[in-house]
Amino acid sequence: TIHVLTIVAVADVARAAAFYRAAFGWTACVEVPPYVEFAMSDGRRFGVYKREGFALNTGAAPVGCPAGATTATEIYFHCDDLDGAIERMTTAGGRALSARAARDWGDEAAYFADPDGNVIVLARPINS
Repeated sequence: TIHVLTIVAVADVARAAAFYRAAFGWTACVEVPPYVEFAMSDGRRFGVYKREGFALNTGAAPVGCPAGATTATEIYFHCDDLDGAIERMTTAGGRALSARAARDWGDEAAYFADPDGNVIVLARPINS
């Protein structure tokens, strides 16, 4: 089994796509009205899908996230340039959740939320 694609449900596809472009510099490889998919450097893909379209595929509507809350989704990224990644995330409008710190599992990580409350972690191994 190989993980090839992660998709998150969002309220506003254009807003979410603009956020991820600004935060990560990704290029869209699929762009249709309810969905945008980005090609990541390692060959995986990341998609943002309007909630209503997401529900057509799954048969169940994903719950929206109240302002200021987070979803139960965490997207974890290792970054070669953690300082630069944090700066891009902040400039893109990522909401800071937990400041950069050494974590018990051996990474230095900072936690943010995207505009829909999905948690994004920017990290790097401490001993790298």
